Amino acid sequence: MEIFEKYKYPIIGGGLAFFLALLLVTFGFFKTLLVLILVVAGTFAGYYLQETGLIDRFFENFK
Repeated sequence: MEIFEKYKYPIIGGGLAFFLALLLVTFGFFKTLLVLILVVAGTFAGYYLQETGLIDRFFENFK
């Protein structure tokens, strides 16, 4: 566990690079690019909904 704490960001970066390489080999460049764009868009949408509280207010109407 001490090694992970010392090298946390390189390990995470290596894991993400491996995942990206796996996507590129499996699906190809443009499909991988589409997946990455959709993930980024979904992340921004989720962040926006969390910060504005729209989802919380929406589900409060059903209680």
